[in-house]
Amino acid sequence: MTNDPASIRIDIGICTFRRPALRDTVDSLFKLKVPDGTAVRIIVADNDAVPSARDLVESLNARSPFPIAYVHCPKSNISIARNACLTSADADFLAFIDDDETATPDWLAALYGKARETGAEAVLGPVRAIYGEDSTTWMRDGDFHSTMPVWVDGRIITGYTCNTLLDLRSPLIAERRFALALGQSGGEDTHYFSQLTESGGRIEFAEQALVVEPVPAGRASFSWLAKRRFRSGQTHGRIVAAKNPGARRLPKALIAAVKASYCGAIAAAFTLMPVRRNRYALRGALHVGAVMGMLGVREIRQYGAAEAA
Repeated sequence: MTNDPASIRIDIGICTFRRPALRDTVDSLFKLKVPDGTAVRIIVADNDAVPSARDLVESLNARSPFPIAYVHCPKSNISIARNACLTSADADFLAFIDDDETATPDWLAALYGKARETGAEAVLGPVRAIYGEDSTTWMRDGDFHSTMPVWVDGRIITGYTCNTLLDLRSPLIAERRFALALGQSGGEDTHYFSQLTESGGRIEFAEQALVVEPVPAGRASFSWLAKRRFRSGQTHGRIVAAKNPGARRLPKALIAAVKASYCGAIAAAFTLMPVRRNRYALRGALHVGAVMGMLGVREIRQYGAAEAA
């Protein structure tokens, strides 16, 4: 890290809620290959009602190669924690990584390199799931927990905060915040990045900016995946409904319902092929969630409860 005051400054934001794995996340950042001409700082936003992560952060700060800022935002709402990182950032760029992930040494350099190369407002990296020995064969073979961008007509139109870099110098980013109404259900990142691209912002992908995420036993189940997909569908449906008020949303809800039925039929046809069966079943859950979102059904609460940790 350089002391040159003209350096590009990069903050790394971590939102946390009662997760001991935060230690491993921050430890992995200590091993980063810092891009030349940049200065790095870490921001930890503690979303617990009490400052439960403070002691851990202070112990890490004592041996950190980078400054660490601790922010307590006790509202059990992930959007408030994400916004606290945005507000606390005084850098040119802000990267986000989840508190149950670990970064590879080239992670930050790859994100920053792609941002410099493309001038995009946001850059995403891949998240590779690490399965335990007790996870099912179909889940490991299908790799259902890893995260990658979705391209539509050659463009990335939405994103995620588990591995991303934001250019805070862009007017499309500077004042943008995560929706508080989605801070307990989740989907706040989908909403944020969808709004960004609709405003003319660009999202690019840095393939080498890898982070890894162990899959805990509580998430290594079809029911957890289905609930997650359903909630993602609700967020998408809510976004569609906002653009198509009143009766205009009904044809789109009907299309989503037809897609859900189609996925259900294909899943049934692949009964003896668990990877394909479950992939289509989960896609069907996504479309059912989209229908519910368009019809105004309230999202499932995902953050701010003990089980969310």
